[in-house]
Amino acid sequence: MRLNWVVAVGQYTLAMLNRYPYSNGHLLVTPKRHAANLFDLTAEEHLEGMQQLANLTKVLSKVISAEGFNVGLNLGRVAGAGVPGHLHWHLVPRWQGDHNFMPTLAAAQVIPQSLDALWEALTDGQE
Repeated sequence: MRLNWVVAVGQYTLAMLNRYPYSNGHLLVTPKRHAANLFDLTAEEHLEGMQQLANLTKVLSKVISAEGFNVGLNLGRVAGAGVPGHLHWHLVPRWQGDHNFMPTLAAAQVIPQSLDALWEALTDGQE
């Protein structure tokens, strides 16, 4: 599923590379079904979303040596949701010495590692 940069697929959710990452390895975890709010999700979607996040922190720690993570969820346009009708969690890897999360968000820039190379590493890292 390289065309859409999908790195993990569950029964209810999927995870993909962010096309405009805040840091190397920035992933999005989203339900397969459109849902705008947390209260729109089923218990199964909630659980699998959290399981995807937990598994991907392990994969990112192994594949790109991430030392920590920020997990974010913007609900609604006023909260910064870029796709307000479809909620998604941001999983942002962090390293000692990088700056805190707010400047990362405010100065979001594409990072130098190619999405293609990162997709290869992450999909291989789950085997």
